[in-house]
Amino acid sequence: MANRLKLAGGIVLGALGGVALALGTQAVSGSGSVAAQVPPMDTTPLVRAVPSSQGQVALSFAPIVKQTAPAVVNVYTARVDRTRPGSIEEFMRQFAGAGPAQPRVQQSLGSGVIVGADGLIVTNNHVVAGADQILVALADRREYPAKLVFADARLDLALLKVDTKGAALPVIRMGDSDRSEVGDVTIAIGNPFGVGQTVTTGIVSAIARTGIGVSDWQFFIQTDAAINPGNSGGALLDAQGRLIGINTAIFSRSGGSNGIGFAIPSKMVRVFLNAADKGKLVSGWIGVEGEALTAESARLAGMDRPGGLLVTGVVPGSPGARAGIKVGDVLRSIDGKEVADGGQLRYSLATEGVGRTLDVVLIRAGREQQARVTLAAPPETPPRQLTPITAQSLLYGVTVANLSPAYAQELGAGLPEAGVVVVEIAATSPAARFGYLRPGDLIEAVGGQPVATVNDVKAAAARGATSLRFNRGGQRAECGVTAGGGIGCRS
Repeated sequence: MANRLKLAGGIVLGALGGVALALGTQAVSGSGSVAAQVPPMDTTPLVRAVPSSQGQVALSFAPIVKQTAPAVVNVYTARVDRTRPGSIEEFMRQFAGAGPAQPRVQQSLGSGVIVGADGLIVTNNHVVAGADQILVALADRREYPAKLVFADARLDLALLKVDTKGAALPVIRMGDSDRSEVGDVTIAIGNPFGVGQTVTTGIVSAIARTGIGVSDWQFFIQTDAAINPGNSGGALLDAQGRLIGINTAIFSRSGGSNGIGFAIPSKMVRVFLNAADKGKLVSGWIGVEGEALTAESARLAGMDRPGGLLVTGVVPGSPGARAGIKVGDVLRSIDGKEVADGGQLRYSLATEGVGRTLDVVLIRAGREQQARVTLAAPPETPPRQLTPITAQSLLYGVTVANLSPAYAQELGAGLPEAGVVVVEIAATSPAARFGYLRPGDLIEAVGGQPVATVNDVKAAAARGATSLRFNRGGQRAECGVTAGGGIGCRS
């Protein structure tokens, strides 16, 4: 059986009486000032020492668990399954005199971490997405109904609020995940399989994990502390009991823990919490695109080994252009953090506020150079111009839009900052019936003509285009109408 990545959440189905592209941040309701309630980051240095005696080996984490466990909660959700039963199933129920089918309620479980004493709780978005009811249970068995106040599908994070009637809740200490190192001790607290609050330990197995496929930001702390379904949204702590991550996913063949778990870094959690007051998360932008170095491209850049991001594009007038960054440069680090690929660059920019000036180290013609770049908000140029294609063509029923730095960031999914993207596909369209397009695909040519904007696509479709070229995650494919009237595609 192939390895599979699973979100660390649990689902149970019960009977009770009675394809779209992720659009990024969602503000559900007002929550007052969140930023003022976020605990400050504890940057006390972690003392690292190998045990030197049997007595040190026998040391216990019990004091840390007693201090932190009350700030980790269980999250229970319920969602009414509104899908209608099939006509045969409905007929058989009525034939048997059972009456109409009762709606089912889908229940799920997860975990959360208290970050505000007056009732602010952070968890994973996939734990509470689509929930009609949310219940939070504290370690001391108090229970509160909760409401979703802010969520971001790209980060897979959600912020809940409970009404404590004035009672102060225990709050987790926030650590700096950027200071974590491979080999550091980790403690995971959550509610696996709904058995109740559970504590496991391990180490940091890797940092800066990218390409996991859970979130567009794709930047995680990897740990071997046991994480199972139900742990989603729970706390990953360091040896001092500080939050360094929100447990999110596991890599598993069986659905249980195989010692490969992933947590969203606490620094990204802070960015999310600080964005809650604004109702939207906007990441810093420098207008630079690139690709990871290969051995050959590193040699051509005058380097003895791969390491850094080869700049392949710089937007004119962007912060990167004003800082003097050029195509062909190799970005080695930004703000002291190594840049190995596009995911790490996005993470470094996302964890710093718009307006911040950062130091950049780059390689140009084999020589190291310094630059300073000031982060800006990504512009929406050109406008997105969401347009459903109504002309009879291969794109009939497909809604497309112009990409821009702002819209690409909003959509997530690692999209480029220019081009035409598929946003939605109507169920009655040829693309839906034959399955040759998906939301997130980039339209490159229609009817044999290259396209760069929505207007180009619309004009080509109006001519009754019978061929189409698109790009999906770096893989190109062409589709066209065959002699028999069907649709044929090749990559």
